[in-house]
Amino acid sequence: MQLDSSSEPLLNVVLVEPEIPPNTGNVGRLCMATSVRLHLVEPFGFNLDDKQLRRAGMDYWNQLDVKVWPSFEVLRSEVGDESQFWFFTTKADSSFWDVKFSPKDYLVFGRETKGLPETLLEKNESNCLRIPMTKGARSLNLATAVGIGVYAALRSLV
Repeated sequence: MQLDSSSEPLLNVVLVEPEIPPNTGNVGRLCMATSVRLHLVEPFGFNLDDKQLRRAGMDYWNQLDVKVWPSFEVLRSEVGDESQFWFFTTKADSSFWDVKFSPKDYLVFGRETKGLPETLLEKNESNCLRIPMTKGARSLNLATAVGIGVYAALRSLV
């Protein structure tokens, strides 16, 4: 399957308060390669001009469809009810394998050290998803988790 970069993005990825520049750079590179829009929710643990961010994103960063938001609430109110938001967390009971994603969905991921805020998870409990892992594994790297989520969602769209 060839993804079409000339049309509206099929999906959206949201990073809520990302902390580590190379992770965000890698996610940006993935989003550019898959024609997915990247939404970054402030505050960040780095500056968007960070050298490590640019290095991980390579020369793709200038081609990336990226939007910066002052808060998740502002992003959510701007989008309205027309799209589904899916919250990836190790605390969810439902697996991402059980979801049929739709075009324009938002895949939401939290900070590397703390994940998504508890209040956000509580408000959206029915839309919280986990990536299955072996017992004893606490979590995956943020960029890895986003890659798994994006490709699973794209696969369910075709």
